[in-house]
Amino acid sequence: MVSAALPSAEAADTLLELLDADAFTPTVWEDVETRAVRLDVFLEDASSAPGVAAAIRAAATLAGFELAPTTETLPAADWSEAWKRFFHVERVSPRIVIRPSWETYAAAPGEAVLTLDPGMSFGTGKHPTTRACLQLLDALATGDLSRPVLDMGCGSGILAIAARKLGFTHVRGFDYDPDAVSVARENAAANGLDIPFEPKDLASNLDQGAIVLANILGPVLIEHAAEVACAVLPGGALIASGILDTLYPDVRDAFASRGLREARSILIGEWRTGLFYNPANTDIGA
Repeated sequence: MVSAALPSAEAADTLLELLDADAFTPTVWEDVETRAVRLDVFLEDASSAPGVAAAIRAAATLAGFELAPTTETLPAADWSEAWKRFFHVERVSPRIVIRPSWETYAAAPGEAVLTLDPGMSFGTGKHPTTRACLQLLDALATGDLSRPVLDMGCGSGILAIAARKLGFTHVRGFDYDPDAVSVARENAAANGLDIPFEPKDLASNLDQGAIVLANILGPVLIEHAAEVACAVLPGGALIASGILDTLYPDVRDAFASRGLREARSILIGEWRTGLFYNPANTDIGA
């Protein structure tokens, strides 16, 4: 195993973007109590550890900070248990609670409890973008639960699963990554849910929702503002996230040019998440 302590969750995001995901699979952990952030790479072949450590150091240098990765040989039984030190039951919104499968939790009346374990597809509710999306979704779930929900770029499926757990009856999602779709389906099944997830991208999407969830990236939201806006039914709402605060005005302007109106936003760390509405009398064609 190759490990490195990271200065922040934001630094982890930058590092992951710079690393070659095809060469090895890094995993980032954040201690929910101390907020310490760590990157781990589990390797079957110990001889590849020096090369992986060098790649991590080089990527960190490009990102503007220094790392000193360490290597450790773990017994086979240990690495499957390693993450359990960092993930515990956590409330992320007034009603949404996320529970790893190895911990028990007695739900209070009205709570939506999601069972989610860390895995290949990022999205366990700990990142600011996901947390803000869940908070806004929780607020929207006080209204008509028959409104169709569309999760664009579903990743781990956490937002779609939360929507169903909050009581929305018609929920579907998609992602351009087939692996993410598989993980989302598995996570839904682990929660006793059957949610339609399919592999496709923003450009090919024809589905619409009265509530659209788009936790993607700011530049992608700007590039595909037309497709995202067209997915929001008249009178519907869009939760858009994955946006650095410095880029948020550009995202807001891109949606405004397509007829969407900002209702509010949430800033957590460097990340801003926006809630937008499509006025019922507005045509937001491409």
